[in-house]
Amino acid sequence: MLEVKNISKSFGTTKAVSNLSFSIEKGEVVGLLGPNGAGKTTTMRVLANFYEPDEGEVLIDGVTIQANPLRAKKHIGYLPENNPLYPDVPVDEYLRFVGLAHGISRDKIDKALEKAIELTSLESVVFKPIAELSKGYRQRTGLAAAILHEPDVLILDEPTEGLDPNQRLEIRELLHRLGKQHTVLLSTHVLSEVQHTCDRLLIINEGHLAAQGSVTELLSGDANRQRVLLEVEGQNVRRGIETLDSVRIVAYTTAHGRKRLTVESSHKEDLRPVLFRLSKDHNWTLWELNRERRGLEDIFTQFTKSKSNL
Repeated sequence: MLEVKNISKSFGTTKAVSNLSFSIEKGEVVGLLGPNGAGKTTTMRVLANFYEPDEGEVLIDGVTIQANPLRAKKHIGYLPENNPLYPDVPVDEYLRFVGLAHGISRDKIDKALEKAIELTSLESVVFKPIAELSKGYRQRTGLAAAILHEPDVLILDEPTEGLDPNQRLEIRELLHRLGKQHTVLLSTHVLSEVQHTCDRLLIINEGHLAAQGSVTELLSGDANRQRVLLEVEGQNVRRGIETLDSVRIVAYTTAHGRKRLTVESSHKEDLRPVLFRLSKDHNWTLWELNRERRGLEDIFTQFTKSKSNL
């Protein structure tokens, strides 16, 4: 449904996106992740034809945006990061204006409005001026405007930015519903939303694609590396652990006679039984032995830490 081929975009001497390629299948909900300045917003603006790429091309359902922008845009619904709205206009009037601007005929606009308002649960505020809406309802209004013309592809840039936890949950549930009818590309800094919402992830850093895959694939991508948290009381703890093959200590503290260590191994074999036997052999008192589970934060850091400007 969406294919990006070797796009690059520069602003003066700053290259925001460099030779970026990926594709999204019909019906997928894909998360776009990266540190600040990685090129996420620039990428989305290129996909929405807000910017022209310096190189490469973007295809929506086989149609090249640059070759036929009006036709391609009919397939796109775009919610930009700043969600520009007209604050003095009631919700229904704003959505009607957007729908007509998208080319929806006057005899079909009422039905389109009804469908978008119902899907985004705006019924209770539909006649209120946008200035009187909460941030959550403003985001819903922006989403309703993006889906009015029933696009195949939704491009959503930070749709939950600035929302409280309850509002985030509401928007997350809305994205689940939208994902059943649209192909969605979602940019966010909230990794828990990605894990609960997205089928697949794209991680970009300094304008380049650093990694892609499902959450499960990315979490298991380094399955042979494991970390174990160990809290132990006894003599020569550090020296004893350092005798183990392919094991290194990555963190070490001492308090109240106990040693608290994080150890890492490249072996596929579970490290915990090895450490348990080592403790028994050295007559250590073992207070804690726990294997760390990798999360999305670890994946994000792995692919962006070395060049991150956070």
